[in-house]
Formats: sequence, C-alpha cells, structure tokens
Amino acid sequence: MYYKLSGITQRLTGSAPSTAYTPQGLKPATPVQPKTMVFATPTKLVSESGSVVEYLGANKVPDLQRLFQLSDGIPVHLKRGVPDKLLYRTTMALTIGGAMYCLVALYMAAQPRK
Repeated sequence: MYYKLSGITQRLTGSAPSTAYTPQGLKPATPVQPKTMVFATPTKLVSESGSVVEYLGANKVPDLQRLFQLSDGIPVHLKRGVPDKLLYRTTMALTIGGAMYCLVALYMAAQPRK
C-alpha cells in the first residue's frame, strides 16, 4: 500500500501509486529546452554580406604575456607603467587616509562630552 501526506489533516493517508510519487505542488519532471547562452557568442560585427564575422580589436594576450613574464625586477602590479603606478599610489593613499580617519573617529568617540 502507498501513502501520502494529506494537505488537510496533515496525516498520512492511503493512496494510489501515481499520486504517492507526485506529491502536492510538484509536477512530474518534463524536459525543458535550455535558454540560449548569452555569452556563448563572441562580440562581432556583421558585415554587409552577412556571413563574415569580424572581431572587434586585435588579440593583445600574447603581447601582455610577454610583458608580464619579463624578469626585469618590476613587480607584476606595476609592469604597465604610469597608469599602474597612479592606481597603486591612489589605492595606498586612500587606504592610509581611511585608516587615519578611523583612528581619529575612534579617538573622538572615546573622549567624554563636556
């Protein structure tokens, strides 16, 4: 004999095999067509002919690999020159400034009010 949970009495009741294997609120699994992937296609321009795919930009990966693999003593996060130095120094200044601001706020919070 098969049992299922009754939604009204919240107790087990006898049932047929088909209803016991498909509980209330659940439907039997049916295959669903998957949606098309958003990022599966490359960024491309369709030319006037419609069949030729032209990619935007050139492949810069080999050049960047050569640049980053040079053993010239410069850290990896500074290899690309001025923009990297500017970004690094700005990040460090904001970090140090934020830490100082936290210490000042903590000092002001620790002082009693007059």
